[in-house]
Amino acid sequence: MADELPGIAAPDPLIAPSLPRRMACWLYEGMLLFAVVFVAGWLFSTLGQMRDSMDARRPLLQAFLVIVFAVYFAWFWSKGQTLAMKTWNIRVVDRAGRPLSQGRALLRYAFSWLWFLPPLAAVAPFKLGGAQIAVVVLGWVAVWAVLSRFHPQRQFWHDALAGTRLIPSAPLSR
Repeated sequence: MADELPGIAAPDPLIAPSLPRRMACWLYEGMLLFAVVFVAGWLFSTLGQMRDSMDARRPLLQAFLVIVFAVYFAWFWSKGQTLAMKTWNIRVVDRAGRPLSQGRALLRYAFSWLWFLPPLAAVAPFKLGGAQIAVVVLGWVAVWAVLSRFHPQRQFWHDALAGTRLIPSAPLSR
C-alpha cells in the first residue's frame, strides 16, 4: 500500500488489539456501567417504591439490571462501539468484519457472562465473604483474559463462541 512506511508492516486486521488495551477498555466499561446501574436502580426502586436493599423485590431488580445491560450492550455493539471502546480505539464486528446485528450483539452479551458466572457458580455453595468472592472472581477474570492468548487471532473466547471479534479501530463517526 502507498500509505505504509518502508520496512514497517501494517497491523493484521484479524489480530485483536493488545490484551492490556482490551482489559483497560474492560475496566473503563465497568466504571461507565456504574452510572447505568445507578440510573436503572434508581428508576426501578423509585417506581417500585423499594425502601431498602433487603426488599423482597431484589431478585426483580437484578433481573431488570440484566435486561438493562442487554439493551445497553446490544444497542452500542450493533453500532460498533461503546463509549469505552471509542476511547480505547476498539470496535466489535462479526467474523466477516461487518457490523453486528442486534441478534449477534445479544448473543455476544449472553456469552460475555462467561467472565462472571463460572466463578460465581463455583463459590455459591460456600459461605465466603465478599473479599474471598472478589479474589475468586478476579482470579477467573485474569485466567479468562489470558486464555485469549491461545486463540489463533488472540480474541476472547466469548467472542469466538458468539461469532464476533474485536479489532483496532478509530472512533466511528456519526
